[in-house]
Amino acid sequence: MTDFSKYIISDEATIREALIALEHLSNDVLTLFVVSKKKLVGTITDGDIRRALIRNIALDTSVVEIMNSHFTSIAPKENDIKKINAIRNKGIELLPCIDEMGELVRIYNLRKKKSLLPIDAVLMAGGKGERLRPLTEKTPKPLLKVGSKAIIDYNVENLISYGVEDIHVTVNYLAEQLHEHFFEKIENCKINCVQEDEFLGTIASVKLIPNIKNDDVLIMNSDLFTNIDFEDFYCHFKEKDADMSVAAIPYSVNIPYGIFELEGRDVKGIKEKPTYNYYANAGIYLIKKELLEVIPLNTFFDATDFMSLLISQNKRVTRYPLVGYWIDIGKPEDYQKAQDFVKHIVR
Repeated sequence: MTDFSKYIISDEATIREALIALEHLSNDVLTLFVVSKKKLVGTITDGDIRRALIRNIALDTSVVEIMNSHFTSIAPKENDIKKINAIRNKGIELLPCIDEMGELVRIYNLRKKKSLLPIDAVLMAGGKGERLRPLTEKTPKPLLKVGSKAIIDYNVENLISYGVEDIHVTVNYLAEQLHEHFFEKIENCKINCVQEDEFLGTIASVKLIPNIKNDDVLIMNSDLFTNIDFEDFYCHFKEKDADMSVAAIPYSVNIPYGIFELEGRDVKGIKEKPTYNYYANAGIYLIKKELLEVIPLNTFFDATDFMSLLISQNKRVTRYPLVGYWIDIGKPEDYQKAQDFVKHIVR
């Protein structure tokens, strides 16, 4: 959540004071929100002030006289992504959020946010990273640098850019370093570190999080290097009315030989050097929060175990084809690939 006080002005302020406030915004969005006793009553842009001056309205006039009282807003926890995108398409860059009392709760900067996703996110960061030794002997894998930043920071910052405010990191191996790393906020978002005392697999530690706020939860491995579109993933999850959605990457297997088509011992045909196309698990999941109840407490349990359990219960598990780049940093060659790749990414 970002500090939005710089965009607020009192209904008792003058046009001159509004001009000064807009000047302080400099290259930011030039919009002010007029508040009366915590309630949002109007907005003022630099255009509103220019039009007032053309009409010879004095600078010591109250901002109430020139404000726009017909503004667009959303309610807390409003999760209509289509509505928010429609607002963005109208050119609105600052979107106020007001509660049922009309009080201003926060202001979203749509210039900086790709979306406003109503989800909790859990980054699994408890593994030992043994295949990357000796790099991980004294540093947990999520804190290894790719370019100028830790691996996990790319994922945290990407989630924040999609408006995710409730982010949890489950930690175990060299956990104190991750606690220290997230002691300070990232882009004004406080990251909640959750201690896993035993190694519980790739999903069981989610049960240790006491305060999941939203109805849907995104769970992902913290050592992934990817630009997955979280909004598209979420919209796909909702449109399919899925209980669980699994991000998947295309994976092809090329056979360098002719392959027999058999019926018992009889050869019925041959495929010369065929290519088989599959989708592989990308380690990124969207899940209805209520279904996390089936995960056993303090028991080793992988995300694939969870997936199989849901399928056995006739729950709907869908595949989301991941478009973009994706690197699972598990081996030294994967780490080097990410190091080479990040040089060509404009962020």
